[in-house]
Amino acid sequence: MMDEKRIKGEVTVDTFFDGRVRVRQDRAGYRFSIDAVVLAHHARAHAGDKVLDLGTGCGIVSLVMAYRRPAVAVYAVEVQGELAELARLNVADNQMQDRITVLETDMNQLQPSMTSGPVDLVVCNPPYRRRGSGRINPNRQRAVARHEIKVNLREIIQVARRMLNPGGRFVTIYAAQRLTDILTRMRHECLEPKFIRTVHADYQADAKLVIVAGTKEARPGLKLASPLFLYDENGDYTAEVQQMFKP
Repeated sequence: MMDEKRIKGEVTVDTFFDGRVRVRQDRAGYRFSIDAVVLAHHARAHAGDKVLDLGTGCGIVSLVMAYRRPAVAVYAVEVQGELAELARLNVADNQMQDRITVLETDMNQLQPSMTSGPVDLVVCNPPYRRRGSGRINPNRQRAVARHEIKVNLREIIQVARRMLNPGGRFVTIYAAQRLTDILTRMRHECLEPKFIRTVHADYQADAKLVIVAGTKEARPGLKLASPLFLYDENGDYTAEVQQMFKP
């Protein structure tokens, strides 16, 4: 049951896909970035897939995936109550209740019984920074999104392994400087890395982010894709990124 009274801050409304998807966000709290759009694009759910979105925030990745692939079932997990409520409202606003179920829970408590059995795809835009590294944002929503306060990388990958079918896929976007950490942990948890793509702000910049995909219990064999550049020489989104926003 939705309860808008749980949302205490001022809310803004953004639109995607020529106004076909509306997204409410807390003006002062955590707000999604281009990272989420890039992740949703690369996750590439298939018709009939059961998808688990870990740390959904306002639900943006789930909304984009469900819009792109109407024949998927998405379970969107969020531990922070106010964000979970925003996700529920966004699902309702976009009339996607038949495709997206919001679970307000700690992802470490997830069991396959909570998603009607194992899932085919797990997506996650996790906090990039270790707990205790750098300045903690005074806004609680933003702090939890950026630092490993509620969940860390090891726990996320363990949850993905536990919830996936054999042959199921895990797709994430992560800090490039922690690439070794995520690859090592994925292989340790039998999520074999199969795809890597670096993400650069522009043609001159080093990679700040990396898209990583792995398959549960797969054989070794890794594809290193061409880089993704977000902005062109004029400071506009590149043609590839612009395509991610088109209906």
